[in-house]
Amino acid sequence: MAVPLWAWAALAAIIVIMLAVDLFAHRGAHVIGFREAAVWSGVWVGLALVFGVVVFATLGTQAGVDYTTAWLLEKSLSVDNLFVFALIFGYFKVPREYQHRVLFFGVLGALVFRGIFLGVGVTVVQKFTAVLFLFGAILLWSAWKMLKDDSDDVDPQRNIGVRLLKRLVPLKDEYHGTKFFVVEAGKRYGTPLLAVVAAIEAADLIFAVDSVPAVLAVTDDPFIVYSSNAFAILGLRALFFLLSGMLERFHLLSKALAFILGFIGVKLFLQAGHELIDPAIPHVPSWVSLTVIVTALTAAIVLSLRRPLPASHETSGETSGGDIGGDGGEDARVAAAPTGGQLPGQTRHADGHARHADTQGSPPPRG
Repeated sequence: MAVPLWAWAALAAIIVIMLAVDLFAHRGAHVIGFREAAVWSGVWVGLALVFGVVVFATLGTQAGVDYTTAWLLEKSLSVDNLFVFALIFGYFKVPREYQHRVLFFGVLGALVFRGIFLGVGVTVVQKFTAVLFLFGAILLWSAWKMLKDDSDDVDPQRNIGVRLLKRLVPLKDEYHGTKFFVVEAGKRYGTPLLAVVAAIEAADLIFAVDSVPAVLAVTDDPFIVYSSNAFAILGLRALFFLLSGMLERFHLLSKALAFILGFIGVKLFLQAGHELIDPAIPHVPSWVSLTVIVTALTAAIVLSLRRPLPASHETSGETSGGDIGGDGGEDARVAAAPTGGQLPGQTRHADGHARHADTQGSPPPRG
């Protein structure tokens, strides 16, 4: 599909302008409340949908369906990120008023790295169609891991981003407002806030292993692939604050995500077989994928609300670091709830691996 240069320029302008508006609106450190998070979530979702309408109108129906499917797929998979964000914030005891700043820079990094991975992925798929079998296998394995019960201790300091950072920069124990670096006695130190950003960036790289093959199952058009990912990523911060403390209520969502990944994995196998083995092998159209995704998510949410877990199970997924900032308030409780395919009472290791959530709030890394 030939995408005009103005479309790329418009996408870049929208991303830059909205990031600038978001940064200006949150220039002062403050706690993001439910109402503010709901407004911003509406802004990001509305912007993504308006962009989708423009894609329908200018690039055609097929491009519009591909964009909508890819955006909804990435949006649903991004929920898995929220569980890990909660775990990392709880472990490092990040004050709630600093969390938006951390996620802002986390999103910037995700936009850059995801763009690189998607560019490489699109190039590889267009030149070597057989790689779709590998991508399909990755998604099926990821779906299985979401349903598998692993047991181990959670230790976010094993996060590869934190380990690499500690080799490059000495870290202080104390937060210094929203600063990432401080200078003491002529020596530059990183603050725990910098370590948190590193942990979140590393976790996003792990999630890209699932995300990139999944979106390439929908389309290999660079514009659709990146724009859908960008709008899904841009809304992550608001979605995190909107759902903080409520993630454990949607205890069946992980099952739906596992089903979606499995479905997309099978779709990739069929797509590769259709192109390389026999045209008679059915090819799953994007509108079918969109229907499956919407149905699975809707069913998971409705059933989770109609069949809530017992109270003892709902609270077992929280860590001692969940009372972020130590203010003891109900709103400060960020649940390190079920991650990936785990039920409440489990989390995902901050490097992306599933673990039980039997954790204690640990101090930030020492330099």
